[in-house]
Amino acid sequence: MVLPTANVSERLYAPPSLAISTVIFSIRNGTVDQDEPGLGELWLPLVRRTRPPYVDRWALPGGPIAWDESLEDAAHRNLHETTQLRPRYLEQLYAFGAVERSPDLRVVSIVYWALVQADEAAKATEGDNVSWFAADDVPRLAFDHNEIVEYALWRLRTKVEYSTIAHNFLGETFTLAQLREVYEAVLGRRIDPANFRRQMRASKDLVATDQTVTGGKHRPPRLYRFGETEAPQTTPPSSSTL
Repeated sequence: MVLPTANVSERLYAPPSLAISTVIFSIRNGTVDQDEPGLGELWLPLVRRTRPPYVDRWALPGGPIAWDESLEDAAHRNLHETTQLRPRYLEQLYAFGAVERSPDLRVVSIVYWALVQADEAAKATEGDNVSWFAADDVPRLAFDHNEIVEYALWRLRTKVEYSTIAHNFLGETFTLAQLREVYEAVLGRRIDPANFRRQMRASKDLVATDQTVTGGKHRPPRLYRFGETEAPQTTPPSSSTL
């Protein structure tokens, strides 16, 4: 049966479906929250697809956007439904809309990225359909999600060089050693401790507190905090909206 020309035209120019996807970064295997030294790694949670297309393949957390919610609220809701995470830092990353990115539907994804501290990440749902992977070693993902992860990694590694975004992996106060471990995990390489301390102490963004960490064998390290930052930090919507 041949469809009427009008129907074909309507389908051709119908607006694409919109969806939300989120790249969530956390740091594991470092010493930000541990006593043993080691180079930390960026990890992210992935969700196993349970329906076509790409059944059983891993993908970024995400889903549809309800007609009565904002993009940011949709990102928060989808994250909570899939991983139980409610990140304090959430930022819109990019829009991905290649024509053939989905095999059965024209879909444009609004992608967010979230940065979570180790204690937050520990609360995330894990199981057969939700698991954490090293960000530099993810498997072949559904859709164009490998491309999205690569872009998010590039954006994070670029931004950490000129902004104070690294503090979102830490608590309100931290030592310079803990901050250096975050930079090393994000950049994937060792950083000279003496040069890092000198650069950070000269930074106008870093503020020394009058607090120190006690209980160690050496001189108690001073605690620092960041001053005002330009990086957006969002508060998750109340539970009534989830």
